[in-house]
Amino acid sequence: MKKFTKDLPHYLSLFGILLAGFAGLILFSYDKNFQMSVALATAGAYVAWGIVHHAIHKDLYLETIVEYIAIAVLGSVIIFSLIIRA
Repeated sequence: MKKFTKDLPHYLSLFGILLAGFAGLILFSYDKNFQMSVALATAGAYVAWGIVHHAIHKDLYLETIVEYIAIAVLGSVIIFSLIIRA
């Protein structure tokens, strides 16, 4: 529990990134191109957050970076398919 409270600012910033991305998708629902840009920016911010977070904790490895990129790509593909379908 002590480690979680120590890292709370990190997780709050991640929550803020994801919340801003979700809000951007909702607020700009009339512009599909801008929604795609918001989704890409959110995915990029997620990857950047992961790299910074693990670099601070000194446990940053190539596998970790690839994992963050894979999750960001998967999320972007899902969001893009929902945007294009609608």
